[in-house]
Amino acid sequence: MNTLKLFHTAAKVCNRRYSTAVHLRHLNHAQERALEDKCILVDNSDRMVGSATKRDCHLVGKDGNLLLHRAFSVFIFNSNKELLLQKRSSHKITFPNCLTNACCSHPLHNIPGEREEDGAIGVRRAAQRRLNQELGIPPEQATLDDLHYLTRIHYKADTGIWGEHEIDYILILNKDVDVNPNPEEVSEISYVAREKFDEFMKSSVTPLTPWFHLIADKYLRLWWDNLNQLKQFQDHTTIHSFC
Repeated sequence: MNTLKLFHTAAKVCNRRYSTAVHLRHLNHAQERALEDKCILVDNSDRMVGSATKRDCHLVGKDGNLLLHRAFSVFIFNSNKELLLQKRSSHKITFPNCLTNACCSHPLHNIPGEREEDGAIGVRRAAQRRLNQELGIPPEQATLDDLHYLTRIHYKADTGIWGEHEIDYILILNKDVDVNPNPEEVSEISYVAREKFDEFMKSSVTPLTPWFHLIADKYLRLWWDNLNQLKQFQDHTTIHSFC
């Protein structure tokens, strides 16, 4: 099965978790408040074109479209080269109860420092903020210099009601960190070793988020096998499109 088929299969699997009858009912107050945060709208070249609420960015329009916005995905590896995974809480607006990488979120337009673009500094600030909010990782353990910006992907996935359409910055954090998950964001965490990853992916009964499925299938193993020489895969020019 090719990458795009795997990608869409993951979205369809997660779609079973949704029902139009529950729409917003599964959200808690914190998640509802977060819907008013302003995401950064971009064009296909990742140029800022405005802002929109998280609600408007993730709610599928009547025409089936989703607003393209900036996001990030953090992959954390500890000193044993194990990958940190999380299961998203049932309160999440998109893809609740799905397994994914350590942290996935957005730089916010309403936080000026997160709009700054040189060296992806705004995205890295947002990642530091969200690592603390979601996983309780102290900022001093995930400094801006610790968060290595590798490349970007452009993907789209939806469940009929909510979805994602993102220019996703890939960030790597390669160090031991203290983790204290926020149950409003994360229901479970685990570390998986490289030699057990393939079997883990085959045997997991928990659906994967589409972006994690895509990245794991296309890139992750190569990065994982070269954690000490990731600079060779650094590409800040190309936006790898899967739309």
